[in-house]
Amino acid sequence: MRGTIAIALVFGMAAPAIAADPPSGDVASLRAFADAFDVAQIAEDRGALDRMVADDLVFIDGSGKRYDKAFFIDGWTGTDDDYDPVTLTDRVIQPLGKDAGIASAETVLSGRSAGKPFRVRIRFTDIFRRHGDSWQASYIHVTRMALEDK
Repeated sequence: MRGTIAIALVFGMAAPAIAADPPSGDVASLRAFADAFDVAQIAEDRGALDRMVADDLVFIDGSGKRYDKAFFIDGWTGTDDDYDPVTLTDRVIQPLGKDAGIASAETVLSGRSAGKPFRVRIRFTDIFRRHGDSWQASYIHVTRMALEDK
C-alpha cells in the first residue's frame, strides 16, 4: 500500500533525498526535493525523513506550538498510523535565492491513528535550505483549515 501512496503522490518520483543541483535557485531541483519529502512523510519513511530534515528544524503545528526535528519525525512515523493518498492543491514552489526555497500547498490529510479514522484539512509551508550538497527542511508551518463538504 505504501508503494501505491508514493506513486499516487508524485507519479513515479523516488523518495530518497535528492542531491541539489549546482547553486542556481533551480525550481526543478527544489520541486523534486519537495515531492520526495512529501512522499517520505506519507510513506512513514523514518530514514529518509532523518536525512531530509535539518537537525535544527523549527516545526509549528496546526495549534501554533513549536516543536523540533524529533517531534516532527515521530509524528509521521507512529506505529499505529496509516495515511491515505493525498492530493496537493494550490501548490507553490519558489526559490528564495541560491540556497533556500519554499514549498506550500493545501491538502486533506486522512487515515487512521490508533485504529481511529481522522481527516483534517491543512495548508503547509516548508522552507528548505541547502546543507552541503542536498536540500533539507529547515522550517515547517502547518495551518489547520475548516473541512469543506463537497
